[in-house]
Amino acid sequence: MIGIFDSGVGGLSVLRAIREQMPGLPLTYLADQAHVPYGPRPLEEVRAFSTEITRHLLSRGAQLIVVACNAASAAALHHLRAAFPQVPFVGMEPAVKPAAECTHSGVVGVLATPATFQGALYASVLERFAGGVTVLQDTCPGLVAQVEAGDLAGPRTRQILTRALEPMLAQGMDTVVLGCTHYPFIIPLIQEITGPAVRVIDPAPAVARQVGRVLAARGWLQGSDGPPAAMTFLTTGELEPFKALLTRLLAGCCPPAQNDSCEAVRWHGGSLA
Repeated sequence: MIGIFDSGVGGLSVLRAIREQMPGLPLTYLADQAHVPYGPRPLEEVRAFSTEITRHLLSRGAQLIVVACNAASAAALHHLRAAFPQVPFVGMEPAVKPAAECTHSGVVGVLATPATFQGALYASVLERFAGGVTVLQDTCPGLVAQVEAGDLAGPRTRQILTRALEPMLAQGMDTVVLGCTHYPFIIPLIQEITGPAVRVIDPAPAVARQVGRVLAARGWLQGSDGPPAAMTFLTTGELEPFKALLTRLLAGCCPPAQNDSCEAVRWHGGSLA
């Protein structure tokens, strides 16, 4: 069973990519909506949340953990691998490498949260792959909250994106990297603003392929291409709004089925129960 977590519903973009590629894998997804968004939070706090969520998913039988959150990957992935050395982890890395490889103008935009931009992982990616490329950045304040509210194309969401993207377009950007797992759900709106000449890079399919490689290396892929397995959805927030968002965000590819379950879990101090 694969455990997946994010600060909210953004990581569902990764879940749906895993589901599309390996439908026979049982999945458990935890949205820490009590603390969304992670992006503006101190790295130490995000690390503590990520550690306890990992413990909780492992207690439910997860054998591989997908950190489907760029901010949590930046803050906690190295720490998690050290704290749980027997557990394979797959995290998020801003897709600067493929963007640098496919840009024609030499100008790439990255949309991400402050925690991602501040992390050593992002700095390392820039150093390794962005030589000779101009990388423009924007933290898109408020955009995660708009997706959490289910506002994927409203005036406020459009305003946030327009403010971020128009200056990048004016500087010749022809490729935009989605450095937050919430943002793939607003790709249609991004494309409306940028036009068809700008490539939008969603890292979720590549993350799903990496999950497959890690599973194959351990001999855990048997049955992954079978009938859709059960999914379990957990939230530390309000259950009914979470269920409504699940239905909306997953409707096109892997809508929750009758054998799936959805429940609330709660923080008590620093622990989940």
